This record gives sequence, C-alpha cells and structure tokens, in this order.
Amino acid sequence: MSNWKNEEEARSAIKEMVTDYYHQFKENKGKYKEGDRITYAARVYDEKEMCALTDAMLDFWLTTGRFSEQFEREFAEWIGVKYAHLVNSGSSANLIAFTALTAPELGDRQIKRGDEVITVACGFPTTVTPILQYGAIPVFVDVTVPQYNIDVTRLEVARSEKTKAVMIAHTLGNPFDLSAVKTFCERHNLWLIEDNCDALGTKYTINGETKFTGTWGDIGTSSFYPPHHMTMGEGGCVYTNNPKLNRLILSYRDWGRDCICPSGKDNFCGHRFDGQYGELPQGYDHKYVYSHFGYNLKVTDMQAAIGCEQLKKFPSFIERRKHNWDRLHKALEKASDKIILPEPAQNSDPSWFGFLISVKPESGLKRNDVTKYIESHNIQTRLLFSGNLIKHPCFDQIRGTDAYRVAGELTNTEFIMNNTFWVGVYPGMTDEMIDYMAKIILEAIR
Repeated sequence: MSNWKNEEEARSAIKEMVTDYYHQFKENKGKYKEGDRITYAARVYDEKEMCALTDAMLDFWLTTGRFSEQFEREFAEWIGVKYAHLVNSGSSANLIAFTALTAPELGDRQIKRGDEVITVACGFPTTVTPILQYGAIPVFVDVTVPQYNIDVTRLEVARSEKTKAVMIAHTLGNPFDLSAVKTFCERHNLWLIEDNCDALGTKYTINGETKFTGTWGDIGTSSFYPPHHMTMGEGGCVYTNNPKLNRLILSYRDWGRDCICPSGKDNFCGHRFDGQYGELPQGYDHKYVYSHFGYNLKVTDMQAAIGCEQLKKFPSFIERRKHNWDRLHKALEKASDKIILPEPAQNSDPSWFGFLISVKPESGLKRNDVTKYIESHNIQTRLLFSGNLIKHPCFDQIRGTDAYRVAGELTNTEFIMNNTFWVGVYPGMTDEMIDYMAKIILEAIR
C-alpha cells in the first residue's frame, strides 16, 4: 500500500518511476557500429515525452483537452499564425483544409464540384485525394529537378476559368517557389493551401520578409506521424490567419457543427436555446445544429501531451537535420557525374525531411540496382512517394476521363518515377551514420 498523501504526490511518484523505466529500458545506450540498420526516420524522444503521456493518461480525459489546447496555442505562437487546430493525421489536415474551401459561406470563392485545383502528380496522394473525393478536378503540373517542386512556369497554362485554388506540398523540406505561386494566386484570386507536412520548420523569404512555410498561404497543414519532423504518433494540424476559415476548419473538424463550445463545455455563446437555424424549430439546442457535412477528426489529449514536449525540442531537431543534410551533400559531391544532388530553393532555409538523389540515365546505372545495393547494406531507402500518381492503380477507373486534367507534359515527373530515391537525415542520426550512408551510396554508384 502506498503512502501518497494526495494526487499530486502520486503523480510525481509515478512519473519518477516512468523516468527510471525510460533510462533503464528505452534510452539508447548503445553506440552506433558501422553496418547497424539505418532507417530513413525514427522517433527522437526521452523521458519527458513519456512523463507527459503519463500525465495525460492519469487525467483520463482521452479526447481533446488541456494538452491539446496548450499545443495549439504554443504551436500557433511558434509558427506565427493566429489559429492552429489539431487533427488526427496530416492526411486529415489536408482533408479539412480543402473541405473548408467548399463552404457556401465563401460565396463566389467557394470551391464547387467541377471546379479545378492546380497540383502536382509527383508527391503524396493525400494532397490530391480530398480534391477528387469532393468532385473537384485536380490539374496536374510538372515539377523541376533538382528542386523537385512545381514548375511555376506552367501555372498560367494550367489555369482555366474553373480554377479556384492551388494545393501543393513542399517536397522533403524544400519549399516550392512561394513567391511565384503566391503572386499567381493573388493575381487570379485563388486560394493557396500549403501542404507543409514534409517541411515543418522551413523558412522562406519574400521581399525581405522571412516566415515559416505553411504560413504564406491561406491554410497550412502539418503531420506528426512518427517519421516526420516531430511526432505525436498519429496527429496533424491545420492553421490559418483567416478568422472565417478558422471557424470553418473547426466546424468541419468537429462533426460539421455550428456550435463553437470547447470540448466538455456548454453554452459558451450564451445563446444555446434561442437561435433559428435552417428549418429547425426556434430554439433548437445549438450544440446539435450542423451547418456543414463534417467529421470527427480531433486528436486525443495523450497525443497532444507528447507534442507539447516535442515542440520544445523542435528547434534542435531542425538544426540537426540541416547539419546531416549538409554533411551528406558534401560527401556525395564527388559523384555528381553519376547522380543529381538536390538543391535548396532560392530564398529558402530548408528544414530537411530527407536527401533526394536522382541517378543520371547516361551513367548507365539503374535506380533499382542502386537502391538494392544500399538496402543490402542495412540502409533504408524510399522513393519520392507516388512518383507519378496518375500511373497508380487508384487511377485505373478514372484514367482518361474528365475527373482530372494534365497541363502539358509530365516529363520530370516521369524521370523522378524512374530514377529518384531518398535517404533520411533525421535528428537521431550521428555523423558516423551519415558517413556510412555516404560510403555505401558511393559504392553503389561506382
């Protein structure tokens, strides 16, 4: 039987045991040895995340609560926006970001079925999925090499009278040409959604003003899946400076409700039983009035508690990613006759998610042979996600229909599909690991 005098003392004792558990069983005490498995990404955490998770578990609130509110407040302040809302994944963040733009409250700027959204086929599918599922039309544009982002010279060609938005991701930490894309969107009164899931912490400068990616457009999204820049396990975030979009994001995330009461609170607005909505009876309970066809995509407080601690470590994560990327780039420069090395976008300071490599066809090498060699030496590789999304089985039933449109040729997209791969630079990597990766990559291409 314990001798705890109160709950605070009990929590403290439990967290001390969790700390001891971390140091005994979870802390990485082994030094890296050449040839050990090097994954492209991994969680970087310590006892603080485990204790925060324990705190949330002992609260047993389970759904969105005090840790979620803390994270949203601190994240918004850190990244530099007015509003930030947690969701259960980066994919859900993209879904909510796009769906918010389909709301009738937006008037002439509402995205309707049949309207077009400019994007790229070389990327992750959940940047495009919400567009297709709603019945809007993605318009695919080629990308550039070695930046691996949208070719902004194709934007005007891609636009039509039906174009309402641009929704694209920053590739592995390297931002797309935000200056050109933002100017294009402003010129034609288009929405801009920045899928920032792979670039959290990247900075971009326009006309002397430097801001984080995800904050230049109308809405930004992030992912906190374990391989990403920081983690909650599962989790994501949607953020904006626009108060109307903020209200819509909350509604679509929280069942489509009209009510803005925080979780577990009633009558926040003071008018719970005196409103008139739609064709409902006068005074219908405002907590059960639905102004949109929404979802429940909230995060749990246990996930948010982990995020609160990860956010404190995040600046050091960014710096280590930059260090690892720079070290690997320098080591591979001697092989530039056989491979294309990545280049950061102009006016950017990337928070790198991975290190992209393209095998030059004229070298006589084949990408799959190179990656097989690297994998056989215990180094994990990844392709640039879909390569060319419209070549995947998910397009089989709509390929060749008017469900999507391709603006021009996807020459570089095809090149990337056949020749490009990447390796990790996550903050848990040591110089020894980076040097071993460089050694093996050089062997593979020599």
